Amino acid sequence: MGGWQLAAGTVSSQRHKSSCWRCIVSEFRSHWVGALLLFSWAAVSCGSGRHLQTITLQPSVATAQNRQVQFTATGQFSAPPSPVTLTSKDVTWCTGELTNAPNASPNSCIGNIAPFATVDQNGLATCGPASHGTGYILAGAQQIMSMNPDGGSQFKISGYATLTCP
Repeated sequence: MGGWQLAAGTVSSQRHKSSCWRCIVSEFRSHWVGALLLFSWAAVSCGSGRHLQTITLQPSVATAQNRQVQFTATGQFSAPPSPVTLTSKDVTWCTGELTNAPNASPNSCIGNIAPFATVDQNGLATCGPASHGTGYILAGAQQIMSMNPDGGSQFKISGYATLTCP
């Protein structure tokens, strides 16, 4: 009987090692499968999905009554839902040049000069106390900083409106 117990102990020991090995292998596989799924999801989400294509401001032309105008930005995306009203999480607001400035362009924010107006993070533009004239209000995404420290920044995607301060 002693031999039988020894044989049973050996079989039991082998089963324990085998089940332990299966546990380690299955644990290892589940980690790899989880990592592979996470990597696949990240790769798919980077290469596809919804991308902002254009920005439109409303009103497109405004005269500041009581020195203020509320602007809203609408974004056209590559996939639904689109169009969508954009928030301060989506765009950055800034003041551009006066429209009558030499080579005036609605493509960049002004740099370190006194603006004709200010615009807050929610699109509320306020004319400066001594400002008279028409200038650009911009909302943009994917900001490109100017190499000139006094120059204004540009955006990869932007929209603009004109604001007249009477």
